[in-house]
This record gives sequence, C-alpha cells and structure tokens, in this order.
Amino acid sequence: MACEHHEGRDREATAVPDSPEAKAAGQAPDPKTAAAIAAAEAAGPQNGESVRVDSWIWAVRLIKTRSLGATACRGGHVRVNGERVKPAYSLRVGDEVRLRHEGRERIVVVKRLIRKRVGAPVAAQCYIDNSPPPPPREAAAPAGIRDRGAGRPTKRDRRELERLRGMEGTGRPDSH
Repeated sequence: MACEHHEGRDREATAVPDSPEAKAAGQAPDPKTAAAIAAAEAAGPQNGESVRVDSWIWAVRLIKTRSLGATACRGGHVRVNGERVKPAYSLRVGDEVRLRHEGRERIVVVKRLIRKRVGAPVAAQCYIDNSPPPPPREAAAPAGIRDRGAGRPTKRDRRELERLRGMEGTGRPDSH
C-alpha cells in the first residue's frame, strides 16, 4: 500500500508542470528552462534602463555575433517598427524587429528585453516569431555543381547551367 501511495505522489509531482492548471499559473514546463529564464530576467535591464538593438538580436540568437548585429544595423538590414535603425537604438517591449540575414527575413516582436546571450529555449521565449517559413532545402541548393578538377566549363556546359537556372536569354545578343 505504501508503495502505491508513493507512486501516486510521484506521478502527481511529474504531472503538475505539464497540467493546464500549471500553464495557467505561468509555470514553465521544464525546471531547467525556468531557472534559465529567471537568470535571464535577473541579468536583464532594470527599470528605466534600455537594451541596444544589436545586443538584443545577438542575445536572442537571431545573429551569431554582436559585431555582425552592429554591421547589419549599419547596412540597413535591421528595421524596428518599419524604420532603419543604428546599432545603439534602444528597444522596448512590443517593438517589431525585422532582420535580413543570410538570405532570409526574420520578423519578431519583442516580448522580453535581455542583455546576456542565453540558451535557445530561453531565447525563443523572448520574442514572438512572425517570420515566413524558410524555403525548402532543395530549393536553396545550388544547381549544377561541378566535380573538383573538371576544369573550366565549356560554352555548351555554361549554356546548360544557365538553362537549368532559368537564365535563358540573359547572355549577349546575337550579332546576326
């Protein structure tokens, strides 16, 4: 009997975080994630302080390094609420950030401001992702990869590659 009682208690303990009541109360389903979120909030800005846009996009793992974030801002690849911003622009909760990076546009809405880089599960909870889905991998693969050592493509090879890529008619006009 005592074993059944303990088993029931263990089952209740494991079921509590995933229950609808726990989700309604705002508890995180994973204790490690909850601890990481608490650490990120503690490291976040205090009342009245702000977070730079280049630092935030790096901290939530939208970009690999902070310097790449600053370069993207300077190049006009980062927009906040529709306007191009400098790297030192101060973000606020509710801002829409659009980032063009590696041939893809990411559209996110800021939910939480953080300064330090955190793990991917915690970072995903700092924004709402409204980005379009990424293109399928087959469509992104380059067409017509040549074997190493095959040499320079002939004129015939080049025309076939252009035909495969859908670039027919982009060559020089004929001199007929």
